[in-house]
Amino acid sequence: MSTQISEETGAGLPAETSVRGTAAVVADDAEALAVAAALADEFRAGAAGRDAERRLPQEELARLSDSGLLAVTVPAEHGGADVRQETLAEIFRLLASADASLAQIPQSHFVYVNVIRRQGTAEQRAFFFGEVLAGRRFGNAQSEAGTKHVQDIRTRLERSPDGGSYVLTGVKHYSTGALFADWIPVLARTEDDNLHVAYVPRDAEGLTVVDDWDGMGQRTTASGTVRLDAVPVPADRVLPHHLTFREPQLHGAVAQLLHAAIDAGIAEGALSEAVDFVRTKSRPWFESGFETAAEDPLLIQRFGELAVQVRATEALLGVAARTVDTARAGLTEESAAEASIAVAAAKAHAAATAVEVASALFEVSGTRSALNSLNLHRYWRDARTHTLHDPARWKIQHIGRYVLNGTLPPRHGLL
Repeated sequence: MSTQISEETGAGLPAETSVRGTAAVVADDAEALAVAAALADEFRAGAAGRDAERRLPQEELARLSDSGLLAVTVPAEHGGADVRQETLAEIFRLLASADASLAQIPQSHFVYVNVIRRQGTAEQRAFFFGEVLAGRRFGNAQSEAGTKHVQDIRTRLERSPDGGSYVLTGVKHYSTGALFADWIPVLARTEDDNLHVAYVPRDAEGLTVVDDWDGMGQRTTASGTVRLDAVPVPADRVLPHHLTFREPQLHGAVAQLLHAAIDAGIAEGALSEAVDFVRTKSRPWFESGFETAAEDPLLIQRFGELAVQVRATEALLGVAARTVDTARAGLTEESAAEASIAVAAAKAHAAATAVEVASALFEVSGTRSALNSLNLHRYWRDARTHTLHDPARWKIQHIGRYVLNGTLPPRHGLL
């Protein structure tokens, strides 16, 4: 069972200021990938221990913020690298291959940076992009439990009596990143029932983050509960998210692309772990007649099959990311649909591959690999937990309708 931490403190940053921190500024796509690869190597060493002991990755997230990676999608006119989505997906794949929990924490950060890019005013973009460049992190307070479905959002954003600000009330669950955030974007409905995003300082009055996440996998994401008890929100911290879905959009495609990248990273990490284990620890089966397990032709066959699955997932991820990049350059109803479908295909394949390869790790490695002390089961637990985010079966449905009948996929944040 997870340790529960409840925190509630005072006021947030002044609305008119953006204090720049010490975060590095990443110059371009090549530098972003180099930084991500170096951090993945660094984070890999302690991943098993953090998961086994549920040690939350505070220091690792500080390293991530300081590296400048969290600002790589900030537009160039605001001082960011504005990297391609192909680069962003590869960043997440690299990080997830080392530590899937750590990789999932900033997923919502980039999603809500994208909301600002799409719906923010010039003043909001200037302020929040400055915050991101300074290394500040966005969390997430989006999903709710006990409602009719995932888009049945009941958190309310109501006008204050003075008419110049809002009051936010509700309870959120699965709030990945909120515990570690400087700002928590909250999805809520106004009196006209339209969806808005309120960007709330982590230390706002009336906001409580509870570390009650108890998932079998993704154990150190701290995806717990956010309680909002009449939280005051200035009007200039609210963005009209409902407008995102009235026109061709890539909000859902970008969000899902990062989830697919996490699954692809889990699969690659599990395969690498299996390769190392069989090469260095597994004993050959006595009937094989070989001196080492790595020479067993049946194991060689299985590793070949798994490698094909992983490579196919990585190829689909790359195609999907490039399709999103193409759509960003010329956004139309058709290009947005093609991006959503390409990402849906990558996500469906990546989810299946992550679960299969993480399970096959034990199949190819043998009995010793199941020792709890080795914690190799974290790959399967992470894959099985993360792939529950949204059902692949509906993605397959949308792909089929698009291919067979030319039916464009729906505009929502899960496709």
